[in-house]
Amino acid sequence: MSIKVKIHSLERRTAVIMTSIKEQAAISRLMGFLQEWDNATKAARSHILDNFIKANQGKTGPELELEFSQGASLFLARITAWLRLTYMYGTYLDRQLKSIGIFLSAASSLRYLIEFLEVGGVLTLLEILGLNQLKEADKRESIKLLQLVANAGRKYKELICESYGVRAIAEFLAISKSEETQEQVQILLDSLGHGNPKYQNQVYKGLVALLPCTSPKAQQLSLQTLRTMQAIVGPAHPSIVKAVLGVLRSVHLEVQHEAIQLIQDLMAYEVRPALLKGLVELLKPPGMEAAKGKGKILEELVTHHLAEPLSVHVQQAAAAKTIGILAKDSTKLAEELIQLGAVHGLMCAMGNQDHTGSQRQASIALEHLVRMFPTVAEHVRKATGERLFQLFMRDAKTLYMNMDVIQVEILASNKVTIPESESSPERMLHMED
Repeated sequence: MSIKVKIHSLERRTAVIMTSIKEQAAISRLMGFLQEWDNATKAARSHILDNFIKANQGKTGPELELEFSQGASLFLARITAWLRLTYMYGTYLDRQLKSIGIFLSAASSLRYLIEFLEVGGVLTLLEILGLNQLKEADKRESIKLLQLVANAGRKYKELICESYGVRAIAEFLAISKSEETQEQVQILLDSLGHGNPKYQNQVYKGLVALLPCTSPKAQQLSLQTLRTMQAIVGPAHPSIVKAVLGVLRSVHLEVQHEAIQLIQDLMAYEVRPALLKGLVELLKPPGMEAAKGKGKILEELVTHHLAEPLSVHVQQAAAAKTIGILAKDSTKLAEELIQLGAVHGLMCAMGNQDHTGSQRQASIALEHLVRMFPTVAEHVRKATGERLFQLFMRDAKTLYMNMDVIQVEILASNKVTIPESESSPERMLHMED
């Protein structure tokens, strides 16, 4: 054997020995680190997690394995075990969740996700959302981990849904006090609603069930997500009619805006007739009917003792606004609304002295119908008289400020009914401006 070959052979043996020594040293460091964790107090563990988070943010799975000498799973298992033992008390919960997030968010780290799920990780995260004693920030971290689970693929979305996750997540959205947290929940629900055919209807119904909640932000986000979900699920569930009409009671304009946009979208679905009928009915709240036909003194007593809450008037104004928008969107929709009695209802709303918003929105919507259809103009002119009609046509937006008591009563007690024969498409011709 030549000297050169002997040298190469010696170098290889030396390299193997050195590698073995390095591996043994790395394993020793890992075992020492794990032993330190096992013997540490809660405060010491918290310090270890702080250092781990600072040093390993954004690392890939292979990089974490290199950091822990191919034993990263051993550390993840310890963090998860500590989490499951203490999450109900909120002890260093933020650090535990953020540390687990480093593992789950790492590229090429599916094995960590599977290991976390095998020990009940999803159930733990969902239970955190329902514990009143825990901080909002900790629950937000839990939502972010659920996002990572959902984003891993269809079967992981199904796992969340099978664990009654949609209900837990939706309920948390309704009670959350942080808009930042609520926006994270919306992202999660949107993810669960896409690429999840087995449970997409469950997500859809969960969003519909959220609409009556008392949180304006939750309502707004639910409406936004429903708009994207509707195209995925196909047929609209009948329960959405009452729910979305109910949201029109909100005094928050951003919520009303989203509700109106969803109603516009739903005009392409089978719930369209029910929605249009519901909108027209909202123009005449029950209280208006109760006072109708009574003498002046009795009517004043009824108004005094049975005054409609503000939300009813807000809903009436929003319904009038929606009717105006739908009528501008489509001549066909305008015709259907007229056949349902929208002209009569809008005139009643114009006579609602308890809410100027109703008067203004109803005037704007009615003006459009009057200018759009000669038949409507004829009936309105006949019911109001020439003087009030000209006042209305001159400036519908400010009419409510220029009417006297008698004119208001004329509108509120109008009997306008447009026969179906007159409201047919053949008779509904556009009026030249």
